[in-house]
Amino acid sequence: MNVTVLGAGTMGHGIAQVTAMAGHDVTIRDIEESILEDGVEAIERNLQGGVERDKLTQAEADAALDRIDTTTDLAGAVTDAAFVIEAVPEDLDLKRDTFTDVEEHVTDDTIIASNTSSLSMTAIADALEHPERAVGLHFFNPVHIMGLVEIIVAEQTSEDTLAAATDLVEEIDKEPVTVTDTAGFASSRLGVALGVEAIRMLEEGVASAEDIDQAMELGYNHPMGPLELTDVVGLDVRLDILEYLREELGERFKPPQTLKRKVRAGKLGKKSGEGFYVWEDGEIVGVSGDDDR
Repeated sequence: MNVTVLGAGTMGHGIAQVTAMAGHDVTIRDIEESILEDGVEAIERNLQGGVERDKLTQAEADAALDRIDTTTDLAGAVTDAAFVIEAVPEDLDLKRDTFTDVEEHVTDDTIIASNTSSLSMTAIADALEHPERAVGLHFFNPVHIMGLVEIIVAEQTSEDTLAAATDLVEEIDKEPVTVTDTAGFASSRLGVALGVEAIRMLEEGVASAEDIDQAMELGYNHPMGPLELTDVVGLDVRLDILEYLREELGERFKPPQTLKRKVRAGKLGKKSGEGFYVWEDGEIVGVSGDDDR
């Protein structure tokens, strides 16, 4: 099956990787060749890491890479696709525009999916002439490691679309959970609630960032603490989600001032080198000096 992924960033290249590893032909489309090159290089690193940890063979890694093509041409990327999965930035207008552009070039039975983590799937689907083909596929970072995909059912999503989306998720060796289209869905709403409370605790001097994170890692068996996870996701992404959830669900999702200040200062987490922690080469090397305690 031909699958197109729109966006070669963190989520896009991860979705492309696991889809190719499952035996599907994948085209990654982005607006610049340099972004595509970075995405493919990240896939190569992930696959090689899997080989070194005996998670897959070198032949399997090479075969997955061979199934991946890249392009900056939208029409060429989506024309023959059975599934198109957008992984563009978390902006409602951008996602709606992307859906509209895609629909101009695909067949009637192509399913168009969004990797939105919190935006209304119903509002995104409404941009289509045939919104019954739309569905949310919310992957988790890092995609090649995390086992969950949240399937978001818009008001317009047909039973056939839901069934096809569920089949795809299972084919790429992920576990689907199906949720109705409500603000924040299930995972983002709960995850952001935990993260925002951790930031408030840091502001109030309850504990250090390391101790707050360690409490959740050791006490609740979380793979990483809520502040480290905020750094990995991106402070700007978390801020956007909180502002949206505040509008939809009320003041309990009001963004903390610490988060706003860090975003204004360009301290966006792992991708910028500093958030609640200091990062070098993808690893934590220290704690931010302005944790506002």
